[in-house]
Amino acid sequence: MGWNRNSITAKLDIKYPVFQAPMAGGMTTPQLISEVSNCGGLGNMGAGYMSPDEIRESIKQIRKLTDRPFGVNLFVPDSEASADTEDISSMGEVLERYSSELGMAGKQALPDKDYAVLYKKQLDVLMEERVPACSFTFGIPDSAIISELKKQGTLIFGTATNVNEAVEWEEAGADIIVVQGSEAGGHRGTFHKEESGMIGSMVLIPQAADAVSCPVAAAGGIMDARGIAAAMILGAEGVQLGTAFLTCRESGAHRLYKRALLNAGNDQTAVTKAFSGKPARGIRNRFMEEMKGRQVLPYPLQNDMTAPIRKHAAKLERTEFMSLWAGQGVGMAEEVTVKELMTRLVKGTELLLDK
Repeated sequence: MGWNRNSITAKLDIKYPVFQAPMAGGMTTPQLISEVSNCGGLGNMGAGYMSPDEIRESIKQIRKLTDRPFGVNLFVPDSEASADTEDISSMGEVLERYSSELGMAGKQALPDKDYAVLYKKQLDVLMEERVPACSFTFGIPDSAIISELKKQGTLIFGTATNVNEAVEWEEAGADIIVVQGSEAGGHRGTFHKEESGMIGSMVLIPQAADAVSCPVAAAGGIMDARGIAAAMILGAEGVQLGTAFLTCRESGAHRLYKRALLNAGNDQTAVTKAFSGKPARGIRNRFMEEMKGRQVLPYPLQNDMTAPIRKHAAKLERTEFMSLWAGQGVGMAEEVTVKELMTRLVKGTELLLDK
């Protein structure tokens, strides 16, 4: 039996248990997602910040480009996220010096957004479109939501950063659990105490695999076949790669972001709450360094406050104010097509595991 024939490939009806991570913010284009799926893996849409109409349109585009399974990821909103007026005003003053430097008029303010309503509307689209797989980050949805999605044939992926979260996800009915090691780029998927979600993949994978009976997919710092083979030996039945796919030609990452990834050394990432209010790993830059030690607003408030600065900085090509999410394996990133990357991953893993 080959390395790729297991419960994950059987459940999803895919050839290889290789997932492209669902990175939010426009990175996961329909072209990227569909090409991963066409190459035998599982492409995933990072839909956390997308409107219901945008999600529906992207699903339509993906289905035009592939008849293979794909997934969609949503953020479970935190109903308790709030901040008092004084803290919001104080953060606005801190950010004003950056917006002023970038030539932006006025103080940064919080937009009026209802994330609970957005989440419900996003879910409605996924149910109407009957997506093959749906993954969730930052929490576990209500049991009624999981039940309804499963009833229509959608496979449920949970995101866990420690063993307790993995166990909770299995109890909630997850079909597959993605265990995210501390090496991973972007936001930590932790939904308990933040400090409990900084466990390295080497110890997280075997402990999570031993603690749950449903299959585990490993995420965090995996960039090549060696990482896939190591994760499988440690007990994972699948892997999820993010940073490796960001520098693919089909990725929607800003060209300056891609350049930063391709030029980054292996010691240039750090975990920060400066941009969004949640711990996230990215390439160190001026904004991260200068915001160190400051009390930031909780997610998603901090994220909303800094969004205009990040967008304007990208227009002005000022990467020192952009969130350049990247995993610890970023030093191995290469500019390739999805097909080239998938071919390398598959062939390399076959050489290492199918002996």
